[in-house]
Amino acid sequence: MPHARGIIVHDCWGSYWKYEDVTHAICCAHLLGELNGVIENHPEQTWAVRFKKLLLDMKKVRDKALLSNKDATSHYHRHRFDMEYDAIIKTAYEENPLPESPAKKRGRRKKGKVLNLICRLDNYKESVCLFIKNLCVPFDNNQAERDLRMVKVKTKVSGCFRSEEGAQEYLTIMSYIGSARKHGINAFTAIREALNGNPDIIFS
Repeated sequence: MPHARGIIVHDCWGSYWKYEDVTHAICCAHLLGELNGVIENHPEQTWAVRFKKLLLDMKKVRDKALLSNKDATSHYHRHRFDMEYDAIIKTAYEENPLPESPAKKRGRRKKGKVLNLICRLDNYKESVCLFIKNLCVPFDNNQAERDLRMVKVKTKVSGCFRSEEGAQEYLTIMSYIGSARKHGINAFTAIREALNGNPDIIFS
């Protein structure tokens, strides 16, 4: 991570923001999960339903642009989403005013989970909306989590890797197979070609 450059998509964990040499995007799948929690546990929160619909509408427009081989979404859609975003956040604060600090008591005012989510959506609007402005940015980081899942399963089954060399070899093989699949080549073909001295087939 200290050597990462470009764009990273994450779940808004506080420590990630300490990396200043990257552009941050927030995983909208994680946001949808939090919004579903608000909708189910706090039905009086009207803003959460609207925000969930906004994210899904943005995704629909982005996916349509990608299918049409466009480089960007239209200015009309971006402006409409921008205005709707701000309107929803305004409603969210109206439904969840900041708590008043008790007299003569120092420190930050305590917020609940709902208000913390609203503040994050307000403070990190650019990172939330980056996927609609830059079509190279995915809607979520699910692919990255799927790529890491086998490592977690391996660790869970075996307890650990016997050596650092073995771990590196495992990661190299899994990374190669994962790249092959992303390029539409099945694992058997990729491994066979690699053993035959043609590992670059996955990039052709």
